[in-house]
Amino acid sequence: MAVAPTVSGLRAQLPNALTLTRLLAIPAYAALLLRSEHGYSWYAATVFGLAGVTDQIDGFLARRWHVESAFGRIADPLADRLLIDVAVLLLWHAGRLPWAALVIPARDVFVMGATPLLVGRGYRFEVNSVGKLATWLLYLGIGLVMVVHHGDWPRPIFWSGLALALISLLLYARKARRETAPGARQRGGEEGAAATDAVEGAAPAAPHGAAER
Repeated sequence: MAVAPTVSGLRAQLPNALTLTRLLAIPAYAALLLRSEHGYSWYAATVFGLAGVTDQIDGFLARRWHVESAFGRIADPLADRLLIDVAVLLLWHAGRLPWAALVIPARDVFVMGATPLLVGRGYRFEVNSVGKLATWLLYLGIGLVMVVHHGDWPRPIFWSGLALALISLLLYARKARRETAPGARQRGGEEGAAATDAVEGAAPAAPHGAAER
């Protein structure tokens, strides 16, 4: 059962506005990092970090105020992936991350290309908890890589995020296989019809003559 929004007007649009702000921050972040020396930049890291914070705020507000939207369900994870992918590519180009880090943008290109095709076959796109944790670790690891001059200790955080991102990809693939398998839609329809019949069967019968009144 759908829950009515608890806010209206401009407040109801705030979560989507924060998502759009994160998307618009990507060019600014890229410009700051490209102007940096060897990929070290507190300015770029600050923009990157603030964008990561909006990722937590927009989802929290959308759930709290019951204003989740189809736009938000797609644009929110898309903004995350684009920001992280741009960061990985630029830091790799600056020599701050090794070539193995390119697995992240390659994984995301695959997901973004496959998801529309799978949705057309009955797949329901939902970000899993492993993917969320991977995103948080990648935000943290990438942010630290941009500001730590001595030592490579931020890299294990980044690699942990990468590993979880690959695990989440396997979970997405398993879910997609289950939901797009032959007969999956028919089974879903039968289960829905059975649930409806059960509810109708459990409903008390109207008193005789009630329809006439």
